[in-house]
Amino acid sequence: MAPTIEPALVLPSAVLFCCTMNRVRSPMAEGLMKRLHGKRVFVESVGVRPAEEIDGFVIAVMDEIGIDLRGHRPRAFEDLQDESFDEVVSLSPEAQHKAVEMTRWMACEVTFWHTFDPSLVEGSRETRLEAYRAVRDELQARLLARFPIALGPAG
Repeated sequence: MAPTIEPALVLPSAVLFCCTMNRVRSPMAEGLMKRLHGKRVFVESVGVRPAEEIDGFVIAVMDEIGIDLRGHRPRAFEDLQDESFDEVVSLSPEAQHKAVEMTRWMACEVTFWHTFDPSLVEGSRETRLEAYRAVRDELQARLLARFPIALGPAG
């Protein structure tokens, strides 16, 4: 059973999603959040140890819902310049540790959404796609619960 997610009272102005390699979970969350609130919220994603490129199954399942992630290039926490975030959402234990470390001196909320890594699933192409779809749909539900469409911007 998924943990209850409290909705935000106002939209944050900037959100960072992070996972281990910035090739599956955090790019999905970034793409979904941009579709929901992209004109009102600055959104980025990073990984602890970024991969060379985004996972092809991510591109496929995000294409199914009209989100094109072909241009995504995995980035590391260290690639962040002077960006400041109101909320950091980590999607893996390793990313949570790094997010807490990075934000130690910042005034921002750090949230952990333990999210299964679908790249661990083996089997047929369709079996693997189903695992990626499940993660995509779970992230979308969490985003809608945390950052409802009806929310207005802060301030």
